[in-house]
Amino acid sequence: MDGLRRGRAAAARGLAKVTGEALGPYQSAVVRIGFAGTWLFFLLREYPNRHELYGPDGPWSWELARRLVESNHAFTVLLWSDSVWWFETVYLVSVLAAALLVLGWRTRATSVVFMVGVLSLQNRSVFMGDGGDNVIHLMAIYLVLTRCAQVWSLDARRARLRGSASAGAAGPVLWGVLGAVLAYGAVTGQIGLGWTAAFAALWVVAAVWWMAERNEALAAVDGAGRSEGRALLDVLADVVHNAGMLVIMAEVCLIYATAGWYKVQGSRWQDGTALYYPLGLDYFSPWPGLSALLAGSGTVVMLLTYGTVVLQVAFPFTVFQRRIKNVLLGVMMVEHAGIAVLLGLPFFSLAMIAADAVFLPTGFLMGVGAGVLRVRGRWAAVLSPSPSPSPSPLASALPAPAGGGEPDSDPDPDQAAAAGPR
Repeated sequence: MDGLRRGRAAAARGLAKVTGEALGPYQSAVVRIGFAGTWLFFLLREYPNRHELYGPDGPWSWELARRLVESNHAFTVLLWSDSVWWFETVYLVSVLAAALLVLGWRTRATSVVFMVGVLSLQNRSVFMGDGGDNVIHLMAIYLVLTRCAQVWSLDARRARLRGSASAGAAGPVLWGVLGAVLAYGAVTGQIGLGWTAAFAALWVVAAVWWMAERNEALAAVDGAGRSEGRALLDVLADVVHNAGMLVIMAEVCLIYATAGWYKVQGSRWQDGTALYYPLGLDYFSPWPGLSALLAGSGTVVMLLTYGTVVLQVAFPFTVFQRRIKNVLLGVMMVEHAGIAVLLGLPFFSLAMIAADAVFLPTGFLMGVGAGVLRVRGRWAAVLSPSPSPSPSPLASALPAPAGGGEPDSDPDPDQAAAAGPR
């Protein structure tokens, strides 16, 4: 009976935690910044080649893309028109959405636009990219479900300064534009029934949330407490967020597990020579001298080959062993950085490092955030020196003004708000 009672108490505490707060605020922020930043860097780097990758000059023509989408029912707004101006508009909006998501500005709306941009470009030319694109494809959908702007975002700063992350007219205007685009796509049949229902649900939820926050702000002026409707919305949002974070963690474990077990079945991975062959390919050798140096050592090739398999197979089984998990996590991030340099796959490596970040310890992330704020403060002091000039010999001989002339010691509110809520 005691064991059953303790089990029920533990289940009650777990349920209260899952429904009472959005877990992993720093981890979700890092995932948001990591994936949006990776996609942004990719779009900017490939900007000169955008027409060949996803546009009208690509080998995968607009007509072929249309026929494929009709068969697999994938989502892309690029097939709404085959004109160049429409492609340029979608590409530039995708760049803007990724930049705004990195900053955490109006994240509920920009995460949806970010997802639309990722799906539209990738589904337009399905044979472009690598495994990192697949990860970004999935994570762009999952980020819509999370409350990923609780810290390290402009939304968190607005909530601190103005009492609500949705304060101001920009949010309603942005959702109004998205609603108009959704209505056009639904009326003209450009969006399938399933996607129409999903986007309509997101739009309705955003409208209800905005009205609840507005009513709460009006009630706060009158001295009323928190409304039951807003409390219910918070509970639902926390549950969806926590479920989304769980799916992201499960997805990362699944990626490593499947990759590791498929490698185990390969003969080249079994004999320890798998890494030797990509090092000899020109396409995967941005630094031929370094690749030749590594490929020339059979021992190094064998250790790296077997080590990769062991890491990928073992990681899903260590997620509940904090110390072992943190060690493996650091090694895998270093491995992805090595892949970026040795094999010339920077965006794949950035995407995987961003996915790994969901398992980083909260204390470590808070320390990194504090370090960034210290560096930011030092650079601000260097770039914006005190406007008070140094006193001249004549001025030093004059009597000091009343009050001692001490400088104001109050901290900069923008710098304090940039840390986000703790």
